[in-house]
Amino acid sequence: MSEEVRGKVEWFKDYQFIGKIEIDSCSVILGEGGISPMKLLLLSVAGCTAYDVVMILKKMREPIEGLEVRISGERREEHPKIYEKVHLHYVIRGKVKEEKVRRAIELSQDKYCSASAHVKLSGAELTYSYEIIRSGGMD
Repeated sequence: MSEEVRGKVEWFKDYQFIGKIEIDSCSVILGEGGISPMKLLLLSVAGCTAYDVVMILKKMREPIEGLEVRISGERREEHPKIYEKVHLHYVIRGKVKEEKVRRAIELSQDKYCSASAHVKLSGAELTYSYEIIRSGGMD
């Protein structure tokens, strides 16, 4: 049986709303003074794949020290203004093997990341790139 997720978005004031998932302890401000729902969608994709990549690399026993996922999206002009193109750039820090990094990203994008799958199912072109920083800080 599938898991049901429940939440709510409540109008706070003016053009500001507060969103919360029932079982989670944090809330998000949507609209003015907060984040737009479409920008939150991009962050959701980045967060979903970031979680996957860290989990997969740790299971591969790769010495990952840090990860940043940069995301950009282009929306169409007409309504609904869905994303037509989304690009992810992974910056991985640590003495990790490139083939393992590539495999972890592929697994996330082709199998595990539900948020990426939703964006792809909407017809958006989703691309990605990566870089590995083997010493020093992230730029």
